[in-house]
This record gives sequence, structure tokens and C-alpha cells, in this order.
Amino acid sequence: MGEINWGLILAIMGAVIAPLLSGIGSAIGVGKAGQASTGVLAEQPERFGNCLVLQLLPGSQGIYGLIIAFLILSNCGILGGEMPDLTGGLRLLAASLPIGFGGLVSAIYQSKVSINGINMIAKRAEGFGNAMMLALMVETYALFALLVSLLIVVS
Repeated sequence: MGEINWGLILAIMGAVIAPLLSGIGSAIGVGKAGQASTGVLAEQPERFGNCLVLQLLPGSQGIYGLIIAFLILSNCGILGGEMPDLTGGLRLLAASLPIGFGGLVSAIYQSKVSINGINMIAKRAEGFGNAMMLALMVETYALFALLVSLLIVVS
């Protein structure tokens, strides 16, 4: 039996953590915003487009986690690159943490802002732009987490 490549195991753990945590946050966020949307759409079906955009915003964090997972897999011998040693595996595992946890938390909080935006456009349709901007402010922190993860993967 061959030696266990701990670097590869750690890298694969990172490739699982990034989309798992950010995806959980996105699923929670999109689900909660969708629930708020159905309440508005029951009375105002013409608001579907605005509600859909605000519902989809928390879903971007899951995409960011998936991007980092593909980059990790491309750098650990699974989809390309060389198999990492222990240090390389730790680096790739560490790369998953900013977007994993940053995506989880920002998606949940972005959904809270989106829900309030959905409730606002139910009362005042011209407030959609304001609702979008407020929700996108939370997205900034998911982008920061993505950037940090990206920098760690490519270093």
C-alpha cells in the first residue's frame, strides 16, 4: 500500500469546503428571499422581475465558492497541476476558508437586505434601484473573500 498524500487530502478538503459553505449560505439566502418574494407576488405579480433579481443576489456567493473549488482542483493534480506536498495542501485548504466562511455569512446577510428590499418594492416600486444598491453593498464583502481566496490559490 502506498503512502498517504496528506497534501492532496488537504487540498481536496479545501475544494469541498469552499463551495459547501458558500453554497449553504446561498441556498439559505435565495430560499429566504424567495419566500419573501412569494408574499409580494401573490398580490403584485407585476413585481416578478424586481423580486427575482433581489432573490438571486445571495446566490452569487455559491458561484464564488465553486470558482475557488475548480481552481483548487486545477492546482492539486485532480484537474491539472502537480500533486501538492503537505505545505501546498495546507495552502489550498487555507484558500478555501475566506470564500467558504465569507460566502456563508455574506449570503445570509445579503438575503436579509434583499428581503427588506423586496418588502420595500411591494410598497414603492420605484425603490428597486435603492434596494439593489443596498444588497450589493453586502456583496462587496463576498468579493473581498473571493479575492483573498484567489490570491492564496495562485500564490
